[in-house]
Amino acid sequence: MRILIALVFIISIVGCKSPEARYPVSQNSGSYIDESVERNKEMIAQEEDYIKQVMGKNTDTEYLNSADGFWYYYNNKSTDSTNTRTPEFGDIVVFDYTISSIEGEPIYAEGEKPTREYAMDKEKLFTGLRQGLKLMKTGETVTFLFPSHKAFGYYGDQEKIGSNEPITAKVTLHEIKEESNQEPKN
Repeated sequence: MRILIALVFIISIVGCKSPEARYPVSQNSGSYIDESVERNKEMIAQEEDYIKQVMGKNTDTEYLNSADGFWYYYNNKSTDSTNTRTPEFGDIVVFDYTISSIEGEPIYAEGEKPTREYAMDKEKLFTGLRQGLKLMKTGETVTFLFPSHKAFGYYGDQEKIGSNEPITAKVTLHEIKEESNQEPKN
């Protein structure tokens, strides 16, 4: 009888033990992510080198380097000293644009894309163009050279622009409407 009581006592103690966590059979070290980051850095460096080569062939143009990682030049720069306003968050901008390959081959020619009204940083627009518009004043035309990660990236635009394709966008800013002056839509 003592053996039976001892056995029940041991089983009850072992049965009350809290469960131990099970560890996964395989653990991911993160090396795939590290390799992907390295591949992307190399791709970006190659694209930027290629864009610089293209710019180097056009010595008549004064290219400016943006702090956001793309290049641009003015086709038509405002000389009006009173025209100093650039778009800010929420402003409505009205603009036209064309898109070409970095080599200058048209992808979306003039008139293929309709005149666009865009609420700054409130609507969907590819990163480079959104950042480029913030550098412009009314009446200016600017040509931007975007590496693919500032343009349409890995997926392209699902129409004419392919995967990881750097582009040139020529943009004319027609109007900036302040957010506070907007009438509510019914």
